[in-house]
Amino acid sequence: MTEYSGRGDPARSLALLWRTRTQEPSSRKGKPELSVDRIVRVALEVADAEGLAAVSMRRVADALKVGTMSLYTYVPGKAELIDVMLDAVYAEVERPEDASAGWRARLEQVARQNWALYHRHPWMLQIATSRPVMGPNTIAKYDYELRAVAGIGLTDVEMDSVVSLVLGHVEGAARRALESAQAEQQTGMSHEQWWSAHAPLLEKVFDASRYPTAARVGAAAGEAYGAAHEPEHAFEFGLQRVLDGIEMLIERRAAKPGRRK
Repeated sequence: MTEYSGRGDPARSLALLWRTRTQEPSSRKGKPELSVDRIVRVALEVADAEGLAAVSMRRVADALKVGTMSLYTYVPGKAELIDVMLDAVYAEVERPEDASAGWRARLEQVARQNWALYHRHPWMLQIATSRPVMGPNTIAKYDYELRAVAGIGLTDVEMDSVVSLVLGHVEGAARRALESAQAEQQTGMSHEQWWSAHAPLLEKVFDASRYPTAARVGAAAGEAYGAAHEPEHAFEFGLQRVLDGIEMLIERRAAKPGRRK
């Protein structure tokens, strides 16, 4: 089931994301029993271990050993909680500044950081972010990623588009990788076992002379990957081709100065 970021009440979501509340609610003993950070930390633990579908206000409250209604004093609801969870994991992305590295190396770094982030938190792929979370870590991450292509001759809109293109490739490749891993987990059958079971049956019905290109290329890919698909190769190959295309754009801009808008 797909969740959507940005579904919460705007005022309450932004107040929660930016922690504009000056004081945490206190218990009767005068000590804070809960905090937004603690609630989010436990929600992340649940999501990482059990998936996003397992995250609910009741499930998080149970993990914290408090009543469900106690959470609503700190977090308005699940929609806002998901936004804060996303913003929290975006803080994990390191942001080293290497002035000597070129734009391509910087974009590669951005891609690999996001690839690793999806693998640490696969539940992120279940959240549609067309309406982005406007939290401090989200914006800091976006600013850092834009700096990878700053000052190389692209327009502001092109900078945004280039970063979106790279991140879109990473998300798609990570989704395929997750699906591949889940196929083994859910079926209890490895890719090699699946192919061993299907290959003999396919040979009886498949006429290679009718589909010579598919037969040749499929055999070569299967031999190279040991499976029908190799997620790591797909990520690496696609990333380099995306960067090649960006390089062509940069070269065209350099050949036609004065068109920056």
